[in-house]
Amino acid sequence: MKKLLLSLAMTACMTTGYAQKKLVLYYSENGTTKAVAEEIQKQVGADIEAIEAVEPYSGDFQATIQRSGKERESGQSPAIKPLAKKIADYDVIFLGYPIWFGTYAMPIVTLVKEQDFAGKTVVPFCTFGSGGLNTSTADLKKALPKATIQDGYGVRTARVASAAKELNRFLIEEGYKEGNISKLPEYSAQQPVTDEEKAIFDAACSSYQFPLGTPETAGKRTTDESTDYKFTVKSRGMNGEEATSTIYVTVEKGGKPEFTEVVR
Repeated sequence: MKKLLLSLAMTACMTTGYAQKKLVLYYSENGTTKAVAEEIQKQVGADIEAIEAVEPYSGDFQATIQRSGKERESGQSPAIKPLAKKIADYDVIFLGYPIWFGTYAMPIVTLVKEQDFAGKTVVPFCTFGSGGLNTSTADLKKALPKATIQDGYGVRTARVASAAKELNRFLIEEGYKEGNISKLPEYSAQQPVTDEEKAIFDAACSSYQFPLGTPETAGKRTTDESTDYKFTVKSRGMNGEEATSTIYVTVEKGGKPEFTEVVR
C-alpha cells in the first residue's frame, strides 16, 4: 500500500508540471515580448532562448507590416538562426511572440515548420496592440497537431507593466508554479449597456488608433483590486460587414479604465 501511495504521489507531482523541464522560447522584435519571456523564466525557473531572424526586421512598424505582409502572401517565411537549445530535451515549451496580422509573427511560422514539437506541451504567450491570443492559439493547434497546445497568456503592449502580476496568477492557476491565489468571480450576465458603462468603455477605448466599435451589452465583476467589464461590441470588419467582438476593460482601484483584450 505504501508503494502504491508513493507512486501516486510521484505521478501527481509530474502531472502538475513542477518537475517537468521547461523552456521559454520566444521571438521579440522591439523587446516587449522579451520582457514577458524573461518574467516567465524568472517565475518558473525555466531555461530561455530567443528566436532570431537571419535577416532581422527593422523594428519600424510600417516596414515590418509591409515585409511580413509580402512574406505571408508569397508563403515564404523568414530564415531563422539555429537554436542552441534542443526542443527534444524539454517537456513544456512556453512559446512567445508578438501578434502580426491577427496571429503569431512570421519567425514563428518558420519555427513550427522546422522544429519537431510532437509530444510536447506548448504554452503560448503573446503581446499585441488589441488582441490575438485566441486566434494565434487556434493556428498553433493546426500547425502542431502532435503537440498539446494549452491555454495561453496575452498582454497588450500598452499594459506590459501589468504582466508580472497577471503571470503570477496565470502560472499558478495553470499549474506551472506553486502558490495560493483567490479564485476570480464570474462575470455577471450580459445586460444592455448603461450610460455609466458606455463612459467607461469610451474612456478605455477611444484613444486606440483604430475604432473598436459600439458596446451593446456588458457583464461585470468586482475583485479586491479592480472592477472588470466584459463588453459585447458591434463593429465593421475589414470587409465592411458587421462583426461582433468581446472587449475586456479593467478599472483598478484609483486607476483609469484600460481595455485589456479584444476577442474577435
